[in-house]
Amino acid sequence: MEIREELKKKADLFKILGHPLRLKILINIIEQDKSLVTNLVNDLNVSQPIVSQHINLLKKAGILEGCRNGNQIFYKVKDELVVKIIKICKLV
Repeated sequence: MEIREELKKKADLFKILGHPLRLKILINIIEQDKSLVTNLVNDLNVSQPIVSQHINLLKKAGILEGCRNGNQIFYKVKDELVVKIIKICKLV
């Protein structure tokens, strides 16, 4: 991969992580290992559509993955680099 493309990819990652609510979602999921949208809504005190919108963005970026268990979807941080960044910043 060209250096310019790699830098753009990393810059895009930091843009995604730069939103306070997305950071809170990721921190919450890392601390609980896996999380449901309803748990995030309650823990973060925001509406379900807002949480879902941010989760979809994180999934599209390849940061989160959802695991279905019956009618529930549990979310887990898929990108280990993101986990390392959050831990290095001492957010968890």
